[in-house]
Amino acid sequence: MADFSEKVIYQIYPKSFQDSNGDGIGDLKGIIRRLDYLKDLGVDYLWLTPIFPSPQRDNGYDVADYCSVNPMYGTMEDVEELIAEGRKRGIGLMFDMVFNHTSTEHVWFQKALAGEKKYQDYYMFRDGEPDQPPTNWVSKFGGPAWEYVPSLKKWYLHLFDVTQADLNWENPAVREELKQVIRFWKEKGIQGFRFDVVNLISKPEVFENDYEGDGRRFYTDGRHVHEFLKELVADTGIADMITVGEMSSTSLENCVRYSNPAEKELSMCFSFHHLKVDYKDGQKWELMEPDRMALKGLFKTWQEGMQAGHGWNALFWCNHDQPRIVSRLGDEKTYWKESAKMLAASIHLMRGTPYIYQGEEIGMQNPHYQSIEKYRDVESINYYRILMEQGKSQEETLEILAARSRDDGRTPMQWDGQANAGFSQSEPWIPMGDTSQEITVEKQLGDETSILSFYKKLVALRKELPVIARGDIAMIEAENADVLAYRRTLDDQELIVWNNLTGGETEVGAPEGTGWKLVLGNYEDGQAEGNADGRMRLRPYETVALGRNL
Repeated sequence: MADFSEKVIYQIYPKSFQDSNGDGIGDLKGIIRRLDYLKDLGVDYLWLTPIFPSPQRDNGYDVADYCSVNPMYGTMEDVEELIAEGRKRGIGLMFDMVFNHTSTEHVWFQKALAGEKKYQDYYMFRDGEPDQPPTNWVSKFGGPAWEYVPSLKKWYLHLFDVTQADLNWENPAVREELKQVIRFWKEKGIQGFRFDVVNLISKPEVFENDYEGDGRRFYTDGRHVHEFLKELVADTGIADMITVGEMSSTSLENCVRYSNPAEKELSMCFSFHHLKVDYKDGQKWELMEPDRMALKGLFKTWQEGMQAGHGWNALFWCNHDQPRIVSRLGDEKTYWKESAKMLAASIHLMRGTPYIYQGEEIGMQNPHYQSIEKYRDVESINYYRILMEQGKSQEETLEILAARSRDDGRTPMQWDGQANAGFSQSEPWIPMGDTSQEITVEKQLGDETSILSFYKKLVALRKELPVIARGDIAMIEAENADVLAYRRTLDDQELIVWNNLTGGETEVGAPEGTGWKLVLGNYEDGQAEGNADGRMRLRPYETVALGRNL
């Protein structure tokens, strides 16, 4: 399988990136308009979240037709132009394949509802009585994971929204249909694929109640998932293309298998454990201060564990489902610039392939919505009701949503000081954030001290220094809760990276020996100060990367 260690991927949420026709919704022509900006940033691939026809119940992750383009984003000709214009700039396009489920508006599901046995076998239908679902599993979006269809006297499984019916991968005809989708887009010139919640595709042979949890232990990293992925990759000829799997509640052992080149499954994996360190009792909708020792431990487990098993990580803080990381683990006020840079360096210099989510490179923040009317996300709207029913006050509920909602990452890209931050001439489909005029690309272009310039340095360093792209990693400063630090090595090349996770000063052990030079820092006056006793003082949210023999 191909080596993507030097590559950097930029994620675009098309609905919120750039509107070209004034309807308040981002589109493909808008992306084309911004390709020179992305080339200047230095990224190699653009991952677009789904642009297929969809009722948009889950913002495109409810696909009604895998081989067409949603008119609100443009046309097939626009896709072809985007592919061609990206290629001219050395940028490949990655499409997002939602293969665990389809929209209930998909023709396959509609034929199933009409009684066609062939298409009922495309989904997870089970006979039953109206008051007795097949299991007690809970949907990821809240409520039961089963929906009853009175006309069929059957239940269908939906691990997500009720309009997202799970496909039956045990059926070879389903697997062949999905292979055809990959072949279609590969023929068009798509150069990579991201597979949505792909570790959930293999369901158990026998469905049973879960009296310990919500059901996920029965279908996560399921019994045939590895063979299904091997088959999909082999039969579509995408083994040497860049592929990434979104792995829900997965394990290190499985991610090693998914991404070890010898297995011929995927190039890399997204795992999410590090983004749950501020979940109280593991619950997304319960707030707490981030557990920094847990964060450090998870990076150690996954960085060193994937290395030992020859697996490969996708490195990320933000995406379309996550809050803005500078709002979550950084400082939006006093140390906004320093903390945004530190958080970027902390993962970009690790072992794996970094992902930049639109707006992350300029330090965009959560929008801090004050009313439920501003939210668009189905999960957030569902949980507003659920949390209120649990007895939380409206103030508490809105505070939780402001910190956790998927809409935190979905506000429009902030380009300049024009109306709606240059995203659209019309009112956007979702309200702008409250810093939309202060934090913009325009303000940071040409500023060597900007967050944007820092991201450009990180992207360039990965391509310049083999130790970053291909070196081994070992975590250091294990007992210091304030600092995420690691050593990268490749032959005689060394790089040590310290990241102060806090708004206070802290000390770390200075490197031994001579010949160390500053490779990267996020303070304008150089690196942290050293002490006579061999210690080094880190300022609030400071990043220091020292290297030798580079």
